[in-house]
Amino acid sequence: MEIELKENERIDDLEFKGLKIIQNTKGFCFGIDAVLLSDFSKNIKKNAKVLDLGTGTGIISILLCGKTNLEKIIGVEVQKEVADMAKRSSKLNNLENKFEIINENIINLDKIYERNSFDVIVTNPPYKKENTGIVNEDEKKLISRHEVLAKLEDYIKVSNKLLKDKGEFYMVHRPERLVDIISHMRQYKIEPKEIRFVCSHINESPKLVLIKGVKNAKPFLKVKEDLYIYKKDGNYTEEIYKIYNKKIK
Repeated sequence: MEIELKENERIDDLEFKGLKIIQNTKGFCFGIDAVLLSDFSKNIKKNAKVLDLGTGTGIISILLCGKTNLEKIIGVEVQKEVADMAKRSSKLNNLENKFEIINENIINLDKIYERNSFDVIVTNPPYKKENTGIVNEDEKKLISRHEVLAKLEDYIKVSNKLLKDKGEFYMVHRPERLVDIISHMRQYKIEPKEIRFVCSHINESPKLVLIKGVKNAKPFLKVKEDLYIYKKDGNYTEEIYKIYNKKIK
């Protein structure tokens, strides 16, 4: 299918079921965190209606379309140009009937969708609090990495409103924000059920945390075994190769 590419854009092959994605080399390109979240949330039930908060270029939604039997996934992206890329990626993969993109701030979603209308919510939100860390001058990257237009609490608050009873919530974030994440989840009745830490190497502190919650569930938290990205020789671990659908070296 012929898809118009704009300046600095390229098409990347996701090497999974023929799926591809449009990215801007000067913008914020997806990382391993998005790929790991798509794998962590791949057991969502058949015909689920899913919401992807802060979809970016649509990487998580596109991978979930390939990995699950979901009925519909709606990706929400506040940046107009990035949302446009996601729309063209949806079209590129012939997913227009399955993957819909809306250009909107997540804090306005309760005015657009009815309460309790989604089975699953996935999100890879900005990791850094506003005015913390090294501030990237590029506005697109700033919005992608820092809580400029929506805070961590906003992502969890809107998830409480839009998830069905016993609906599932999946997030990838930084371990240093874990107390905030769990505190807000409890505040908004999304009970943490599974946590998995992601480490670059064995004997290193985790760099990411994957967390699953269930709306209005009873308390019981399972901490899964750590996920390691690299072996001693610098190659990916077997599990990472499996997640990326690549042959083990």
